[in-house]
This record gives sequence, C-alpha cells and structure tokens, in this order.
Amino acid sequence: MTATLYGYAFLDEFVLLYPLYALLFSDAGLTVGQISFLFALWSVTAVVLEVPSGALADAVSRRLLLWLGPLLTAVGFTLWVLTPSYWAFALGFVLWGVGGALGSGALEALVYEELDRLGAADDYARVMGRARAAGLVAVMAAMGLAGPVFALGGYPAVGAASVLTCLLTAATASRFPEHRSPAAGSASWAGTLRSGLAAARTDRPVRAALLLVALVASVWGALDEYTPLLVGDTGVPGWAAPYLLLLIWAGATAGSLLAGAGERLGRTGFAALLGGSALALAAGALARTPAGLVLVAVAFGGFQLANVLADARLQRRIDDTGRATLTSVAGLGTELATVAVFGGYAAVASSTGHSTAFAVFGVPYLVTALVMAAGGTECGRRKP
Repeated sequence: MTATLYGYAFLDEFVLLYPLYALLFSDAGLTVGQISFLFALWSVTAVVLEVPSGALADAVSRRLLLWLGPLLTAVGFTLWVLTPSYWAFALGFVLWGVGGALGSGALEALVYEELDRLGAADDYARVMGRARAAGLVAVMAAMGLAGPVFALGGYPAVGAASVLTCLLTAATASRFPEHRSPAAGSASWAGTLRSGLAAARTDRPVRAALLLVALVASVWGALDEYTPLLVGDTGVPGWAAPYLLLLIWAGATAGSLLAGAGERLGRTGFAALLGGSALALAAGALARTPAGLVLVAVAFGGFQLANVLADARLQRRIDDTGRATLTSVAGLGTELATVAVFGGYAAVASSTGHSTAFAVFGVPYLVTALVMAAGGTECGRRKP
C-alpha cells in the first residue's frame, strides 16, 4: 500500500498549472477583482463541502472518492485550457474544490485503517510523513518544469500535462487496498455526519486533537503564501529568490521525513518542537538576511513535522466509525483558521512589515507549547 500512497501523493501535487494559473487568468483578460473572486470561490467550495464529504467517505468506498476527485479536477483544467473565460475558470475552480474535498479525510482514514488492519497503526506518522514529503517534492518539481514546458507549448502544453497527471492520479488511487465494508444510502451518510459532529462536540480528547491539528496546520500554512515577500525583504536579487524559496520548501520536506523519529516525542518533546520552531521562525524572519532564511526553513520543517504528528494523534483518538468525518472536521477548522490568519497577517504586515508579521505569528505556537508543557495531553506513540 505504501508505494501506492507515495505515488498518489506525488502525482496529486505534480501539477504544472500550479505556478502558472494566475498568469493564465490575467492573460485571459481577468481583472484582479475577478481573480480574487475565483480564489474565494475555490476556498468557499472546499469549506462548504469539507465535512459533508468526510461523512460521505465514512458511508461509501473511500477508494472510490480518491479515484473520482482527480477526474473532476481534470475536467476543470480541461475547461481552463480549451475555453479560457471567466465562467470556465469559475466552474473549473468549483470542480477542483469538489475534487479536493472528496479526498480530504478519505485518504487519511483509508491509510490509517489499512495500517491498523496489518497491525502497523503506529507507523502511520512515518508513512504519512513520507507521503507529504513526496507531495512537496512534486510541487518543487512542477515549479521547475512548468517554465520549460510553457516555453515549448504555452498554456495548452501545460494544461495537457496537468490533465494527464490528474488521470494518472486517479489510476493510482484505484490500486489502494480497502477492506472495510461501508454502509450505503443517504440515511447512513446522515448518520455518520451526526455521529462525527457529536464526537467533535462531546469527546474531549478528540476535540483537543482537532484543535491541535487546526492550529498547527493553519498558521504556518498561511505564512507559506507570504514567503516570497519575506524573501524579497532580504534584498536579494530577483534571480536568487526562487532558490531561497526552494530552501524553505526543502526544510518542510525534511520535517515530513523525520515523522518516524518524531513519533517518539512525548508531550514535553512535542511542546519543545513547537516552541523551538516558533523561536527559529522569529529569529530568522527578524534577521532580514538570506542567512536568516535558513532558520525559517528549520522552523517550517518543525511545523511540518508537528503537523504530521498532530494528525497521527488525532487518528489514534478517533473511533473507526467516524474517522473520515472527524478528519474532515479538522480540515474545516484548518481552513477557517487559515482565513483568520490571512486577515491578521494583512493587518500586522501593513503596519510593521513582513519580517515582524512572521515573528508575531510564531506567538500562537509558543503559547500552545507552554500550555502543553504545563500539562497537556501526550502526543507521542499510543501507550500500551
């Protein structure tokens, strides 16, 4: 199963349109306001469908949803390239949002339960860490290849490559093993949705794990969007900026690969990981030098590692019957918190600059680390 997972994770992120779609919209004549609306439409689609799609993954075959999602995205990309227009872009974003929502929660639930069936549930963090590392490598590879492919064939070539990748992702998803017997029917879907939301409200350990996932993933996930601006503040020439961005991505990739070792961290170790990463983020950002970005890369590696470990902690606390639903609840919390971080960042950076804003948003991690060190719940391996 792991080979299928790593291949799926790589292909799912190996989309050459990623670094170019905003340029595609601009070249098609869209205004900044129209482009912003498209991004908002994409986000709203994902937020609205996040939890219902998780409940669906508990009611039907998760492998089916992982297969269907990339096909919907492929249709959207095809529309973008063949009929580049505002409404085609909007429909494509809706399809992409639906496709992403179908896989959110379903993948984590499928992987955890298949590992648990094999008696290897404790390997979940290590396996998912490697999968996320594969996805990060795919993003970097797509960034490197998008330019040459665009130079050879323009948007049609980049779009065709992206559609092909989506089809390969769907084909890979069809090879996932799945030994559960999902219930069928709308009543089952409604029941799993109700039970999942009830657990999120009433089960204190599950609720704490959900909040931890949302906090850890949202802050640095939002800051990642501003790293080009942070790099620009160091005064490096334009040609050097992509290499420094790759350095930061490499740090996050290394954090994913350390997930197996990170599983040995207990409560205190996890708190130290968050606190140390927050301090590295602040020190690196406030240095305002290219060398300081090494510390930012270290911080992003720590946050990515904490992200994988928080997800593993959540999976250990979920009853199997609502696993995908509750994982999607965590995804919804992450999306909403990310939007809040975007708003807060805009306010802070407008008055203080990007370096200070990065340092300020290390504070939530420091506070979380102090709370956990003072007596939070254990975050390492499941106790025997």
